[in-house]
Amino acid sequence: MKFIYLGDIMGDLGIKATERLLPEIKAKYSPDFIIAQAENVDGGKGISIAKYNQLLSLGIDFLTGGNWTLYNPEIYSYLEDPQKPIIRPANYPNLTPGLKYKYLDTNQGKILIISLLGKIVGKDANLELNNPLKTIDQILEEEKNEPKIAIIVNYHGDYSSEKVVIGHYLDGRVTAVIGDHWHVPTNDYRILPKNTAHISDVGMIGSRNSSLGVKLDVIIARWRDNSKLRNILEDQDEIQFNAVYIEFDPKTKEAQKILPINEYLNN
Repeated sequence: MKFIYLGDIMGDLGIKATERLLPEIKAKYSPDFIIAQAENVDGGKGISIAKYNQLLSLGIDFLTGGNWTLYNPEIYSYLEDPQKPIIRPANYPNLTPGLKYKYLDTNQGKILIISLLGKIVGKDANLELNNPLKTIDQILEEEKNEPKIAIIVNYHGDYSSEKVVIGHYLDGRVTAVIGDHWHVPTNDYRILPKNTAHISDVGMIGSRNSSLGVKLDVIIARWRDNSKLRNILEDQDEIQFNAVYIEFDPKTKEAQKILPINEYLNN
């Protein structure tokens, strides 16, 4: 089977780019399903039900989660519903709204999809989290007898060391470990020794001439002058579209191929 994972979709510009490029990407790669990181889709912070519906209407089958997923409370009921293809990070503390993991049904069987939150530099540096390695161990143990054709893990964090280590930690136990949150695509995509596909960061879908999708003037003023400015997404100039393509054997759950997808277009 084949699937594509889309990097963080940054606001309306990211949605616009996805709408324009996804049809030709699908025609080229013929994926069986598409997963996207959607924590930044609503103005860079969280996701609304309207944006959720918009992404699914573009042909995206499942939405993974990050540190902004819980920003908009209206999405909580969808995070709680096992039939809604959207998750939040599994290693938030107990009693956090939303299920820890969900399954995606395909014509060849069910796929277990899990998001984990790693270390986030900045305002969330001291965020209370359960240990991601212990959390994934627990989930895999809980679901070991549930029939499935693949296990896909999304790791959302800042530290490259964490992303590399968890890839090797899960090598041979899951189909793919896909990192995001940096919004900068890495060149370390590969099949690990025990046949798990891995990439430290898939990148984003948003403005190329920006700071991770945010206007450069805002970030420079905050950094240089200690200005208290809110993030404003860049909506001009060139757009980058970062994703990753993965093939796997549904009988063994083992990955067979991983390739980056990096496209650019004018706004």
